[in-house]
Amino acid sequence: MVSITEQLEKKILILDGAMGTMIQQKNLSAEDFGGEEYEGCNEYLNITAPHIIRDIHEAYLEAGADIIETNTFGGTAIVLDEYNLGHLSFEINKKAAEIAVGAAKKYSTHGWPRFVAGAMGPTTKTLSVTGGTTFSELVENYQVQAEGLISGGVDFLLLETSQDMLNVKAAYLGIQKAMEKLNKKLPLMLSGTIEPMGTTLAGQDIEAFYISSEHMKPFAVGLNCATGPEFMTDHIRTLAEIADTAVSCYPNAGLPDEEGIYHESPRSLAMKIKQFADKGWLNIAGGCCGTTPEHIRELAKVLSGVKPRPVRKKKPEHHVSGIEPLRYEDSMRPLFVGERTNVIGSRKFKKLISEGKYEEAAEIARAQVKNGAHVIDVCLADPDRDELHDMEMFVQEVVKKVKVPMVIDSTDPVVIERALQYTQGKSIINSINLEDGLKRFEEIIPLMKKYGAAVVVGTIDEKGMALTRERKLEIAERSYDILVNQHGIPPEDIIFDPLVFPVGTGDEQYIGSAKETVEGIRLIKEKFPECLTILGISNVSFGLPQAGREVLNAVFLYHCTKAGLDYAIVNTEKIERYASISEHERTLAEKLLFETNDENLAKFTAFYRDKKKEEKKPNVRLPLEERLARYVIEGTKQGLIDDLKLALKKYKNPLDIINGPLMKGMDVVGKLFNENQLIVAEVLQSAEVMKASVAFLEPYMEKQETDGKGKIILATVKGDVHDIGKNLVEIILSNNGYRVVDLGIKVAPQTLIEAVRKENPDIIGLSGLLVKSAQQMVLTAQDLHAQGISVPILVGGAALTRRFTENKIAPEYSGPVLYAKDAMEGLSLANRLMDEPESFAEDKKVKNYTPVKRKKEEESAEIPVRSNVSEPVVYEPADLNPHIITNVNLEHIIPYVNMQMLLGHHFGLKGKVRNLLEEKDPKAVELKEKVNELFREGKEKGWFKPSVIYQFFPAFREGNSVHILDPVDRETIIETFTFPRQSKPPYLCISDYVSGRKKDVPHDYIALFSVTAGTNVREISQAFKDKGEFFKSHAIQAMALELAEGLAERTHQMIRDRWGFPDPPELTMSDRFAAKYQGQRFSFGYPACPDLEDQEKLFRLLKPERIGVHLTEGYMMDPEASVTAFVVSHPEARYFNVM
Repeated sequence: MVSITEQLEKKILILDGAMGTMIQQKNLSAEDFGGEEYEGCNEYLNITAPHIIRDIHEAYLEAGADIIETNTFGGTAIVLDEYNLGHLSFEINKKAAEIAVGAAKKYSTHGWPRFVAGAMGPTTKTLSVTGGTTFSELVENYQVQAEGLISGGVDFLLLETSQDMLNVKAAYLGIQKAMEKLNKKLPLMLSGTIEPMGTTLAGQDIEAFYISSEHMKPFAVGLNCATGPEFMTDHIRTLAEIADTAVSCYPNAGLPDEEGIYHESPRSLAMKIKQFADKGWLNIAGGCCGTTPEHIRELAKVLSGVKPRPVRKKKPEHHVSGIEPLRYEDSMRPLFVGERTNVIGSRKFKKLISEGKYEEAAEIARAQVKNGAHVIDVCLADPDRDELHDMEMFVQEVVKKVKVPMVIDSTDPVVIERALQYTQGKSIINSINLEDGLKRFEEIIPLMKKYGAAVVVGTIDEKGMALTRERKLEIAERSYDILVNQHGIPPEDIIFDPLVFPVGTGDEQYIGSAKETVEGIRLIKEKFPECLTILGISNVSFGLPQAGREVLNAVFLYHCTKAGLDYAIVNTEKIERYASISEHERTLAEKLLFETNDENLAKFTAFYRDKKKEEKKPNVRLPLEERLARYVIEGTKQGLIDDLKLALKKYKNPLDIINGPLMKGMDVVGKLFNENQLIVAEVLQSAEVMKASVAFLEPYMEKQETDGKGKIILATVKGDVHDIGKNLVEIILSNNGYRVVDLGIKVAPQTLIEAVRKENPDIIGLSGLLVKSAQQMVLTAQDLHAQGISVPILVGGAALTRRFTENKIAPEYSGPVLYAKDAMEGLSLANRLMDEPESFAEDKKVKNYTPVKRKKEEESAEIPVRSNVSEPVVYEPADLNPHIITNVNLEHIIPYVNMQMLLGHHFGLKGKVRNLLEEKDPKAVELKEKVNELFREGKEKGWFKPSVIYQFFPAFREGNSVHILDPVDRETIIETFTFPRQSKPPYLCISDYVSGRKKDVPHDYIALFSVTAGTNVREISQAFKDKGEFFKSHAIQAMALELAEGLAERTHQMIRDRWGFPDPPELTMSDRFAAKYQGQRFSFGYPACPDLEDQEKLFRLLKPERIGVHLTEGYMMDPEASVTAFVVSHPEARYFNVM
């Protein structure tokens, strides 16, 4: 029979679809499962109802599957024990294999062989995340399962839905044991699951996942499950580029709605996977959850003529991994290995370990990485302690703190193996040598092959340590032969250590050793270019004065790197820059290194004996007032209360502390923000310090009514529920000495007028988001003017511009009307209004407003009936039913959140956010980490409840109107939207994108949707605001708004899928944000359809109330973090402005 690897060369092999989905569709009774206590245990059906499983297999084979999977996804004892069936694991797996093999034989022919994959799921435990089991227990579980599958006759074993590489490694070892026991070798296929956030559940990206599994030598590596193919695009592309195996892809049929209907139809799923295949990315394709024989039939049909991806051996390269991958390139030399997590070399680390403070000890690793370490060296070999226990405890903590690969530094193979059982990635073992002949090699090589690891090889043999360049090369040659030629270790997994000896001890045997090490590196790299080299740099300076050590280390590292050094074991927190070392000090160092003698040693030691490295220390002698201001400027509360207590002794009136040093700090914050040196998030932290200061001082102040610098009324105008901007302004103003009266949202002019008369404010602040809100400000200004009110008005909001303010609002009002582009400009204008009111009054007097008049010919020009948009082609949607999805997983939305808007617009991060994050800009990284942490907290505490409703409707165009038809009879007009048309070229109108009614085209289709981030966001935000946690308060509202926008983006994508024109695989998220897909969505109240009253029609048709979204009397949505849209399919559709 043809092997599966041979068949892979001929075609893209089709894997079957979901077993669980098909079982659910059978509506089985408890009796089918063997009794109520076993109901839901699909694997037990292999014993109790084998005919049902056989029928499902045959349905997939008949649909065109080349490979069927055994019904054993949960076939390990640890899963079966949930039904007290663990003792039957071998029997269940063997029976399942026999059923599948029987079905495959029935359909298999010489020209079309069918294969059976022994399916092995991830179990219900993850070693890296949930725990609940041990590595050795999983090995045993998988061994029994593999024995059953192999005994039942499967063609290969499939580890699928792999979410944790530790589970995969345990499974691999179990499989190896089963094969050895049964004396039968089978191929292995590996399929991981990448979450929408871009990593496995245990945190690895696809590259780290692949690197960590290479030692298993799978014939295919791929992805399955997830939420649909669109989340796999980048990961499948990456796999296709880096893998020297076949690549597989079998996604879910998207997300199910509340009726359990998956949104990917057979056609849409097949076309998406075909796009991957057309790119040359695939060798195996199929379906996971929600897919049926119809999905597989369509997939087999569309892929029948597509050539499989050529499987080629890649150029050997060195790579290791932790949670993150590390792919070596020559330009990266030298890679830094952090040396401080070593009980031999760090007293601080040793002390923490001896005290059992493993989590604190892991922070040392984090600091090393933060300061540039690419890899972390871990050594727990303290002769006074239990090394095995310490290694086990520490490694569990350090893998939570750092994502980089680890060097497991031990001479005990038992300790090394235990460490490897806690590390997902491909680690480096340090080290082996020939001091005891082959003993060390024979202990460590099996571990490299079992767990996947690179190895450090010291240039030591039975004669001792190699001192000369020739001996270093000689031992390297012998070691290479043993590892590569005798044991098949890839050369790129070998890292030679040519050894470093101290030059400052006066030991004669080490004279000239530094030069020999440098030349030894050069010789080894010339002889074995695929292998790498490593050195413990600081050994060279052992015994010398500390300041001199850092200089000598830097100079030695420079020369070693020039010779070809790849890895340098260093303290990344104390690396001296070679370029910063003076010429004199370089000469001293080089003389000692390469012309070692007593004279040069004496000169070097004398120069550095009393010299100390200068360290920058904070100025603790600052005057009290400057310290108080600095707390505000730096946004820190550390030491604040103690200094406020001191200030109370110095100042008679606590108010003087607030208006004095603290307010000076806030003034500096405002200036720094205006100079782009601070971002909104940092301003909010400063405001929190101010709030905490006021809260502490308040009990010491006499009760007195004061408006501080002035009183300001804030309001979001009538009809508008958006208050995130207004709330930010309130925080900034109130913590800068103003008394703020916040009237809230949807404030009618009459309410505002009454508040002005009652409060007698110095300034009125109006906020609004939509086009209609801008118009409402004009009306509000007119009403205020009519009542004789002339208090200065500050206006702001997304739909406003300075020009609109000056040309439309200001002429309707007798007092100053000023536009503030953001909260800090609002503060600046408020300060000027209070300090220099006359300058604005003068400005108002001299301003001569003349409205812009249209030219006569423009006024009389006839607007055409239709633009030159091409006649629409009708795209048929999958159905016309309403689809509701509630409590959408945040991780499915976050990839669609526009970080430029969230971090840039809402938090004021200046520049292109994506570039700043890629360049590891400290401010951007810190802010992103804070937001990520808040997303995690929000998920745990249920701050957000994202929900979706969408539906397709038959529709047709008539002039500028779009008539919506009854989805059942497709004849009756149930609603009409009439859209404005541009008054100048290209004369666009939304109706142009919908087909008119013709004989051959009875109607077109449109889609409507509504999404929300949840119904209690405002309350949660307010609770944090009340506690003085302004950053969190602002962040939650900002995150909710962008989650709603992200969910709208995701929903629109699902709509395109079900409409029959899915996005091409090369479409990036940036492209989506730029609307570079087919079709367009339009939201009422925005420039293409500014009539907000049309929301009422959308609500009548779609009923978004079903997901908790309601319409206010001003046609705004409540909750605020909600989006609705009218969607068209026309390829030429784009955003435009009719205003």
